[in-house]
Amino acid sequence: MTSSSERDPVRAPASAKTSPATHGDIALWQQLQSAAQTLAAIRAGQSATAALLQVPDELRPGVRALVFHVMRWLGQAEALRRKLAPRTPPPLPDALLCTALALAWRESDAPYESFTLVDQAVEAAKRSPGMRAQSGFINACLRRFLRERDALVAATAQEPLAMWNHPRWWVDRLKRDHPRQWQDILRTNNSHAPMVLRVNRQKTTVAQVLRAFDAIDLEAEAVGECGVMLQRALPVEQIPGFAQGLVSVQDAGAQLAAPLLLRGLDLSRTLRVLDACAAPGGKTAHLREFAGVDSPMVLTALDIDARRCERIHENLQRLDLQAQVLVADAQEPAQWWPRHCGSQPFDAILLDAPCTASGIVRRHPDVRWLRRESDVEQLAIVQAGLLTTLWRLLAAGGRLLYCTCSVFRAEGEHQIEAFLAHNRDAVLLPSPGHLLPRNGAQLHRVPDNLPCDHDGFFYALLQKRAS
Repeated sequence: MTSSSERDPVRAPASAKTSPATHGDIALWQQLQSAAQTLAAIRAGQSATAALLQVPDELRPGVRALVFHVMRWLGQAEALRRKLAPRTPPPLPDALLCTALALAWRESDAPYESFTLVDQAVEAAKRSPGMRAQSGFINACLRRFLRERDALVAATAQEPLAMWNHPRWWVDRLKRDHPRQWQDILRTNNSHAPMVLRVNRQKTTVAQVLRAFDAIDLEAEAVGECGVMLQRALPVEQIPGFAQGLVSVQDAGAQLAAPLLLRGLDLSRTLRVLDACAAPGGKTAHLREFAGVDSPMVLTALDIDARRCERIHENLQRLDLQAQVLVADAQEPAQWWPRHCGSQPFDAILLDAPCTASGIVRRHPDVRWLRRESDVEQLAIVQAGLLTTLWRLLAAGGRLLYCTCSVFRAEGEHQIEAFLAHNRDAVLLPSPGHLLPRNGAQLHRVPDNLPCDHDGFFYALLQKRAS
């Protein structure tokens, strides 16, 4: 998919305000410098994940936390910068200025004291060849901001960009798609996502995991059928049982996919199941866990990206699970279906389609600034093509679960309405439809055990009529 909800970037607590300008041997100006460079890369079209890989290892955790904070309040920061400097500065100084403003504009959740942030931002400019000439300008803007903060924030309060911290087109589309819930969606997008684990029920149980966590004072609670939500996010390597394959990181909403597709099928017979667009493999693993390791189910995981297919292999290996993993284009079945699947139709297909990732913005706050309005229609064309192609590979009486991590109707409800209108052999089975982030808002019936805190998704379960 365009952006995955299965791995939540580990963050530093936003409320932990710190006065010192150093953490160990790392100065704050170094982190601010790297954060500004990362923001500039994101503005140039690079994802935060890719841009952060360019940050030195020792700086990356702190810089990641700063960048994610900045992404959530970039609209407010840009509105303030326009008040302080109507003419847009060069890209890198502007990125540093907006980084400092996003971190300092609201004292209640600023990660550092305002004067420390300003002092270290100016130091970052002075120590950067690309910003040194602008250090005086940055200093003047930020000192003025400290003097006039309340007035400047009040002056930008009614600007939509500052109010919602999303592009205007995004806000307008949400208003049309979800006229009653659009404000809740935007507010949720600016909050932190919880860290949710999927318990591998082939190795343990939710109750056993909760008891083990309680024994080490790790607060957690059960969510959904096989989920555990941590009260405090941890690096994955520190999660008890992760290395042993007892748990995986996966949002509670994403954990609905495998049960929706497989529940009610006879898992004791040799079902042929395809997970298309499978990387990084969270749903692939869940399909196998749900069916059981003793099930004769033949599972194929497909993705066009070879490097991301390595992630599928790694996840399956950690969990001691098996699946056939293919590097191939789902839209070109002639290249892989006869050779690797014997041209045999599938009994069940999971299509986790490429999308805007508009439902997982709180986990990937850079998405809103990377996307363009035209992306929605372009991705909808790709989704329709995948639906049409994979439908031909489905056996009569078989199921296809179409899902996206998007809240836009063009990628969900409208997509399925068009598909049903053109495919008379398709029947829509009871499905969640659009799940809006966190609040569980719905357009169709939702499982009784739907967790109250989850990312935004769309699910439609289709069945092919028997001929």
